[in-house]
Amino acid sequence: MQGLMMDMPLLVSNLLQHAARHFPDVEIVSRRVEGDLHRYNYAAFAARTEKLANALTSHGVQVGDRVATLAWNGYRHMEIYYAVGGMGSVIHTINPRLHPEQIAWIVNHAEDTLLAFDLTFLPIVEAIAEHCPTVKGWVAMCDRDRMPAGSKIANLICYEDLLASGKDGFVWPDIDERSAVCLCYTSGTTGNPKGALYSHRSTLLQAYGAALPDAMGCSAKDTILPVVPMFHVNAWGIPYIAPLVGAKLVFPGPALDGKSIYELFESEKVTYSAGVPTVWLGLLNHVVGNKLTFSTFNRTVIGGSACPPAMIRTFREQFGVNVIHAWGMTEMSPLGTLSVLQTKHLSMPADKQEAVLAKQGHVIFGVDMKIVGDDGQEMPWDGVSYGELLVRGPWVIKSYFKGAGGDPLRYDTQHRGWFPTGDVATIDADGYMQITDRSKDVIKSGGEWISSIDLENLAIGHPAVAQAAVIGVVHPKWDERPLLIVVKRPGVEVSRDELLAFYEGKIAKWWTPDDVQFVEAIPLGATGKILKTRLREMFKDYRLPGA
Repeated sequence: MQGLMMDMPLLVSNLLQHAARHFPDVEIVSRRVEGDLHRYNYAAFAARTEKLANALTSHGVQVGDRVATLAWNGYRHMEIYYAVGGMGSVIHTINPRLHPEQIAWIVNHAEDTLLAFDLTFLPIVEAIAEHCPTVKGWVAMCDRDRMPAGSKIANLICYEDLLASGKDGFVWPDIDERSAVCLCYTSGTTGNPKGALYSHRSTLLQAYGAALPDAMGCSAKDTILPVVPMFHVNAWGIPYIAPLVGAKLVFPGPALDGKSIYELFESEKVTYSAGVPTVWLGLLNHVVGNKLTFSTFNRTVIGGSACPPAMIRTFREQFGVNVIHAWGMTEMSPLGTLSVLQTKHLSMPADKQEAVLAKQGHVIFGVDMKIVGDDGQEMPWDGVSYGELLVRGPWVIKSYFKGAGGDPLRYDTQHRGWFPTGDVATIDADGYMQITDRSKDVIKSGGEWISSIDLENLAIGHPAVAQAAVIGVVHPKWDERPLLIVVKRPGVEVSRDELLAFYEGKIAKWWTPDDVQFVEAIPLGATGKILKTRLREMFKDYRLPGA
């Protein structure tokens, strides 16, 4: 017997209509590439998006076609999100921090038919346009008077002209909720990126799960500024979560320095934000250096890479901002776990609570996880045993776009598929997961594993350290030993011996790095993660003292 309920598909167009109908006057504020602020509301957003959908249809964009973007966080980017996805096409967000050759490869692999870009990225478009035969139009996301003069790009279209050509109103189709809505490519450091193809159903379920109180905890009382880019796994779902709950949205555009972000926080009364640790380091440096405070900002989600406990402590103790440590990946849409306290933790001493919050956290409903050993058997949840982290759920991919890489899943005795994350982790008795390393980055010394992440987090806690990374280097006896690589804070001196002594009493003695190397900068990837592959290449000829 089946239930007698309405059969309404879960579609991104539902979010658009919901926000326009039930939160019509809630604002969307964007700092534009031009430098000024654009301001409108959900009702106006929906009206322009409907015109854009009509214009794209007239321009020949069909169901299933991929429409790409090279764009910052802003209102036009969000209009493309909803117009393309709502009409049954696929929005393909591209990370502009990749090398142009890699961007061209991604565009061709996706077979994009249109590509919309902010003028910041005009040089990239000019470099790749002739190498992307499937793209029939290049849409400059600007007003007519801002169109680039003398550009040699064929089929260059003004976004506002394109939108103005569309009729008012659009009847959003009731398409299959399992239809593709968004394509995001991994930022893979080796080989070509692989595409994760999200469905309407997976996108809405992820937005529901992420908005829960013990997840991102967003509500209509919030003003949300996503620092995490819309080209980085859909800004972790915030462009879908905000309309779902009716939150005000503030987009920072291209200005992601600490001063610019702080000014928007204060002028727009931002309560909530999300981003990677490197961005927050810049914000904290600006705020601390100028003896500033936050008047409304009280919560932030930090993910993308492990957040140093020292950063969590600084936000909470100096500024009263609660950090929600999160973990996920492109293949998970992206959210998997978030670290918030449960009732049982509230009576704990502050240092014990801090230890919980420093973990990547507890799953949200919709995600299951386990850790397995080399033999594939599940490891105990004791907070000590570590193994490869596997996940499954309705917003976790089952295969990559166009079958790249074959079947990535591992199957259990019940023939259920689990996605291997490539992370090594522990899970405690309360279900809180902690990443100890990437499987390719873990340091294996004398048959035992050393967590490079733990060593990095401790180093960041030293007042003289701006950035830190740890890699394994060859050792004739122990196979590998840890090498600490440090960027010092400006104007501060610290020695090798001081940094190594800083580890005393905090870790097992044999975990202590064998040496320290000081560098001007640590290489970061397109999403702000430390490029361990680059570091290993830089130090491939390095030999430890006495080795």
